[in-house]
This record gives sequence, structure tokens and C-alpha cells, in this order.
Amino acid sequence: MKKGILVLGLLMLTVSCSEYQRLLKSTETAEKYTAAEELYNEGKEEDSNKKLKKALRLLEQIEPEFRGKPQGERLVFLLADTYYQLGDYFNAPFQFERFLQLYPNSQKAEEAAYKGAVCYFYRSPRYDLDQTDTDKGIEELQAYLNRYPEGEFTAAANEKATELRVKLEKKAYEIAKQYHHTEYYKAAIASFNNFISNYPGSPFREAAYFYRYDSAYKLAVNSYQILMEERLEEAVEFSKAYKKYYPEGEFTSELEDSLSEIDKRLQNF
Repeated sequence: MKKGILVLGLLMLTVSCSEYQRLLKSTETAEKYTAAEELYNEGKEEDSNKKLKKALRLLEQIEPEFRGKPQGERLVFLLADTYYQLGDYFNAPFQFERFLQLYPNSQKAEEAAYKGAVCYFYRSPRYDLDQTDTDKGIEELQAYLNRYPEGEFTAAANEKATELRVKLEKKAYEIAKQYHHTEYYKAAIASFNNFISNYPGSPFREAAYFYRYDSAYKLAVNSYQILMEERLEEAVEFSKAYKKYYPEGEFTSELEDSLSEIDKRLQNF
């Protein structure tokens, strides 16, 4: 019984493959259109890359044949979305952009704009690499939000744009932190100043305030005597800024310990 079922399954698979190969060689565009749409729908429903890839080959063949025809709009969208469903985030945004240029008033325009933007979200690398795609993703997601402020994908677009912005903030913060770690304290202070100015709502803001202070403190205590007093006083000012915004902050204890050392040193001037 089991052997019979297996043979039947293999036979059906062979017939299916043969039929698909026939379709690829066929000149019947209407038949290919129907098969491509069926494979696309089944591929999405079943999360089957195999079926989506089959759909893609057919769509690539017939899409040029339907340009200017009523089915053209549907085919261009299916082609773009098949790339998207397959995780091809390099071809998909180009195809979604082409769709929007050809059919700006389509009922699928909002979905195309969102998915095209999301491709850059998925292309965005980890924070310590080049962030060109991250910048592009923020730009495209913001363009979607500006055009569809109450759209179907607004919440998701906001969430993804925020995630990309935090990635940029982390990169800027880690650059400043690296200056601190490698004892380039002047560069660290300048970088933390820029960070605090540029990212007012960042989750790394408290740490930036503290390490700006700590950079100033360590720069001061390692300075020549002639420069030390002025630099100690600058560190005190930075400590006041930290305590103003974070009176019970994560770094309060560490800050107070070093402030005691600053007070002792300032008494000698």
C-alpha cells in the first residue's frame, strides 16, 4: 500500500514537472499567465520557494507580452512581489519602483511603496558596517509614512524606521565610545557632544552623557598641571549635565566617586 502511494506520488511529480517544462517552451501566454498566478498563490500560501521560483520564471517570460494591456498592472505587481516573497531584496525594490512609475494610482500602490521600502530594511547590515542601505531604508519608509500617514502599514513602517534609526545611533555611539576606550579623550568628548546634539531621544543618551563626563575627567587628571584646573572644571560641568537629566541614573555611583577625586584636586589650586 505504502509503495503504491509512493509510486503514485512520484508519477504525479513527474507529470507536474513535465507540464511545467512544456509551459516554459509554450507560446500560449494566457496559459502561462494562469499557471504563474496559481504557482504564485500556492507558493505564498505554502511558503514554498520552489513554487515561487517556478512562478517567477513564467512571469519573467510573459510580463513584456502584457505591457499596455489590462493584465499588465497585475503582472508587474506579481513579478515584484514574487521577488519580495523569495527574499530577493535587491531586485524587488527596483520592480516595485517600476510598478509605481507605471501604475501610480493602482490599488496596490500603497503595498508596493511599503514593500519597496522594507527591502532596504532587510538589506541594512549590522551597525558597524556601511549604513548606506540603512539611510535609504529610513528615507523610503519616511516617504511611505508621509504619503500614507494612516495607511495599512503605518505601524509596521514606524517600527522599522525606528529600528533603523537606533542602528545609526548605536554606530555613532560606539564610535565615540571607542575613542574613550582607546584614550583619545578629546575626540571622545567631541563625538559625544555631537551624539547628544544629534540624537536627543536615543536609548544611548544617558551613557553618552556619562562617558562624555568620564572622558573629560580622565583627560583632566592626565593633563599637564597648567591645563588640569580648567579641564577639571569642564568635567564638573559635564557631571552637572548628567545629574540634571539622570538624577538617579545608572552611572550615578561611579560618577560621584570620581567627583570626589576632582574636588580633592581642585582644592590644590
